Amino acid sequence: MEKQDVIVRFDDVTFRYSDKNVILDEANFSIRKNSKITIMGQNGAGKSTIFKLLTGVCKPTSGEIHINLNAKIAIAKQMITSEELKLSIIEYFSKAVPEIKHGIERNIRDVLRVVNLEIPGNNLDLKVSELSGGQKARLLLAYALIQEPDILLLDEPTNNLDKAGVEHLTEFLYYYPKTCIVISHDADFLNVFSDGVLNLDVFTNKVEQFVGNYYDVLDQIEAKIERDRLLNSRLEKSIKDRFIKVNKLGGKSVAMNRLANKVRADIEEDKEKLVDVRKEDKTIPNFTIPNQNYPGRLLKIEKVSFMKGSEVAEKKVNIQIYKGSRVIISGPNGIGKSTLLKSILDNNGAEISDGVRVGYYSQNFSELDLESTAFDSLKSVMLGNNHQDLYSAAARFLLPGEKLQQKVGDLSEGQKGLLCYARFMLQEPGLLIMDEPTNHINFRHIPVIAKALDSFKGGLVLISHLPDFVSQIHINEELDLTIL
Repeated sequence: MEKQDVIVRFDDVTFRYSDKNVILDEANFSIRKNSKITIMGQNGAGKSTIFKLLTGVCKPTSGEIHINLNAKIAIAKQMITSEELKLSIIEYFSKAVPEIKHGIERNIRDVLRVVNLEIPGNNLDLKVSELSGGQKARLLLAYALIQEPDILLLDEPTNNLDKAGVEHLTEFLYYYPKTCIVISHDADFLNVFSDGVLNLDVFTNKVEQFVGNYYDVLDQIEAKIERDRLLNSRLEKSIKDRFIKVNKLGGKSVAMNRLANKVRADIEEDKEKLVDVRKEDKTIPNFTIPNQNYPGRLLKIEKVSFMKGSEVAEKKVNIQIYKGSRVIISGPNGIGKSTLLKSILDNNGAEISDGVRVGYYSQNFSELDLESTAFDSLKSVMLGNNHQDLYSAAARFLLPGEKLQQKVGDLSEGQKGLLCYARFMLQEPGLLIMDEPTNHINFRHIPVIAKALDSFKGGLVLISHLPDFVSQIHINEELDLTIL
């Protein structure tokens, strides 16, 4: 790779939050101009940390990061902050390009057109908080694009997007002419445009670089694992055979002792040739969410508000939810699905029966206190005071003791998602309200979560844009907002 073609290079970059919390260990890789790179790795492996190092939010503990002179970097983050939600759309974009003092409206409309985002009423004074989850996902991309970056960073860009949104984003990235680095758990999406992969390993804190599309790289990784296993198997047999030989040679004569020493040296040499075989990503074990044994109706929905064109429409409905009810709310981005769930939680047009415990999974983890520790987050919802139950539930969701002492806000997005499921296990809800419950979740865990939701014996109200996930849950009622 010619030096002038490289736009980013990591030279022996180590990053740690503390002596015990190493995220990257002597990472070495380079990225060509105009390439499309996927970052893959387990939850907590440091994918988002790479982005923080590239944008200067974090500094390496040691090593050097080289970025082409004058190369501009912009990131489309996973979520909009609570402070940004209070801004109008024009104020939000003004933060991205403060150097544009006049005429920013034209720039905004240009990037909104690129990301296929129609603002209700074409009103740039609309608050960001009034947009749907899918509209916010497009807005995050537009926020990055208005900065005209040379390096575009995308962190889980398909979260909250409906099928049309994912298709539009896929086509956009396929033809995007500049460098793009993407974190995503959506394998089919990544495979279309990726021409290289950085694989982060949470067990070794190393980074491996591969060339090829996403599925090709997965095959390369599997082949390397098999080669490493075979090499280790041969070396371990050689070491064992030589140990037997040493025991037979030692103590017989000077010549035999010399030969024994030579065999011992060969054993040490073989030990040094042993390689660390990449461990497979752990998948959470099967689990069940115990339900509150609540008699009678859990929820009644009487009124639904939704977007019809650029206007808010209302419709009277009569939906009764009891134990065993599974209702899916469907419709395109921006029609009002998440708003409906929030209305249900606020008893606006709906009534949750007194005493029903509600478990809520939101798109942006608004139900979590980011300042509390993960331990306190679990303790706040658990029934009883058995800490062993708490630790057991956390461990099932790959949250060991040291993670429980961290603030919720310091967990990776994937770990926050798993924390929510640990909370449900301890809470024993009567009603689950789930808004895109696979957001931020490693794809390996998704079938396990689908199985748990399918076996949940309480009431379930669900929004999801993943057809494969929904097909694994026995839905007995659909509320399609497009046909009201």
